[in-house]
Amino acid sequence: MSPRPKIGLDLKTILEAAGGLADQQGIQEVSLANLAKKLGIRPPSLYNHFDGLPGLRKKLAIYGIDKLHAVMADAAIGVSGTEAVLAVSQAYVNFAREHPGVYEATLLAPDPEDVDVLQAGAKIVELSVRILQAYHLEGASALHAVRGLRSILHGFSSLEQRGGFKMALDLDESLMIIIKAFLAGFAGDSLTTPE
Repeated sequence: MSPRPKIGLDLKTILEAAGGLADQQGIQEVSLANLAKKLGIRPPSLYNHFDGLPGLRKKLAIYGIDKLHAVMADAAIGVSGTEAVLAVSQAYVNFAREHPGVYEATLLAPDPEDVDVLQAGAKIVELSVRILQAYHLEGASALHAVRGLRSILHGFSSLEQRGGFKMALDLDESLMIIIKAFLAGFAGDSLTTPE
């Protein structure tokens, strides 16, 4: 018996289902056939929302970036300086833990230079620049710092997801020590004295 189309199926519902599939089974299992099966529809129905698998990957990447931005922004509410950087860093790593497939999708857009993907990512960059303002970073210096912070957070998340941390040490404590050491480097720079 073939699946019956669901009335009122919207892009948000489709992306939530794709994200759940990615988180539970891995990003490699997110195909049009698997997604259609999960939704109880025929694969051609998905073409009403995006153009094939590349279109799905792009939309899922943007969905994931938006979700990541939202948790980072929530973590930054009511805090500033080092406390904000630590809170946002923890939120980033927690997102990667809770949504491993969606997190991986944020890195796998078919064209990372796509305008829509860049606009979604720009929100995270802007947030990161704002939380680093306590270190008086401006222009290129701020963007270099954002790259450094992202490298730490992505590296930490990737190593954790792949079972790279086997020692009996608290991972969150390790993360906080690493971020504080990163920030201490800016505090020692005469151009970047923290408030």
